[in-house]
Amino acid sequence: MLIHIVSEGDTLFSIAQQYGVSETLLRRQNQVPENGQLVVGQTLVILFPAAVHTVSEGDTLSSIAAQYGISRRELYRNNYFLLGQDTIVPGEELVIALSGEKAYTFGVNGYAYPFISPLLLQQELPYLSYLTPFTYGITAQGNLVPLSDEALLADAARYEVQPWMHLSTLTEEGNFSSQRAADILTDPARQELLIAEVIANMQNKGYGALDVDFEFLGAALAQSYADFIARLRAQLNPLGYPVIVALAPKTYAQQPGVLYEGHDYAALGEAADAVLLMTYEWGYTYGPPMAVAPLPQVRQVLQYALTVIPPEKIFLGVPTYGYDWPLPYERGVTRAESLSPEQALALARDFGAAIQYDETAQAPFFRYFAADGREHEVWFEDARSAQAKLSLAAENGLQGLGLWNLMRQFPQFYLVLNAQYNITLAT
Repeated sequence: MLIHIVSEGDTLFSIAQQYGVSETLLRRQNQVPENGQLVVGQTLVILFPAAVHTVSEGDTLSSIAAQYGISRRELYRNNYFLLGQDTIVPGEELVIALSGEKAYTFGVNGYAYPFISPLLLQQELPYLSYLTPFTYGITAQGNLVPLSDEALLADAARYEVQPWMHLSTLTEEGNFSSQRAADILTDPARQELLIAEVIANMQNKGYGALDVDFEFLGAALAQSYADFIARLRAQLNPLGYPVIVALAPKTYAQQPGVLYEGHDYAALGEAADAVLLMTYEWGYTYGPPMAVAPLPQVRQVLQYALTVIPPEKIFLGVPTYGYDWPLPYERGVTRAESLSPEQALALARDFGAAIQYDETAQAPFFRYFAADGREHEVWFEDARSAQAKLSLAAENGLQGLGLWNLMRQFPQFYLVLNAQYNITLAT
């Protein structure tokens, strides 16, 4: 696998000729528009097939997989353009295997809201080990706030992906409540009720693990939170359920701020089976234009985590989105709009912007003038930024990745992931 940066004058044909690959597969894998229009500075993932099958009349994905002794999941992963669907056409080429060794294996978890497009979810599921519907909340009494997760669970089963139950401080009104967390963490009776409902729900719906995310707790609840996670683990592990806990992106133990003080990395790392480092949102809706997950900041969080948590317990958070800021930025006034990497590329195409790359942040960005004449700045993710985060996780021996979230299309991440790494099959 190589990553090609589009230069002025490049065409799909010239790039395919340069690397000796199929122009059709190059376009389809990278989801380039039918007209082949490219953006200066965009990335294309160059894949080198070791084996290709030309579809014949009567072929099905199942018959092709059986012919070559591979799984349907592998066929989906090697051919992103299938979008997780079974439709194939006589004469089209399918990649059976890619050249090159895969030196590391990741467990890959992805978060999705119940209203995700089924077609989008299905194109992402072949690349996942775990799917986490977002989210079950907690009532004032300690009961679960229900979640309409049936469609997501059905798709997870179809694609052999293990579902994880997500527990947060969402209220019945749809808001996240620090007070609700405090009520649970300071009341053993409510905890017992909640844990009983969690276990019943996991057993009834076929969940394979519990992912807990209580935020903005403050220092006063730090020990209570770690004790609660330990209590969950003590009751769930004997039933075969691991407990994962999400951690705010801290860089040192005594980092001030209500977001950080309630998350004691050492205590929570000891209490849980695994942790998710929420290494994203440096660039965010109300902040100044910058990368969502600048690599130096991500690395700093990971380096601190590794001082108190074993690497085999850590999932690295990976964003699948970017932001579009109208300029000039005014603190408290400017509001950025989130967008997918594909939407960012479309904006650059539509407005004739050239994409630049920040070598320090390891993230792409560009500026454009909208139809109303106002300048905008866009930071997003591409194959280079994906590779940087994947390499960081692999080099440090982490258990896996947590994708926040699956609601936006990011084909190049999956191309890079699949070309270089194995993906844990959890079910």
